Amino acid sequence: MTEYIIITALIAIAAIGAVTYFGHTAREQVGAMAQELSGNDGTTQMSNAGKQAKNAADEGDAEKNLANYHSGPNSGT
Repeated sequence: MTEYIIITALIAIAAIGAVTYFGHTAREQVGAMAQELSGNDGTTQMSNAGKQAKNAADEGDAEKNLANYHSGPNSGT
């Protein structure tokens, strides 16, 4: 019985880590799925997920060095 609790805890930790790592994109996609499952239109959430994915890709493509490491849209500066 204990091994099932450990496996469940590991899956929960992995899920939390994945949602945290992928941030806005994952939240928007989960929101779109929730809208669709409830019978509503999830187009807005899917559009937002695409925008967030593009923002993440742009941030990943930006050149980083010691002079500008903390600059950017998510840096708070």
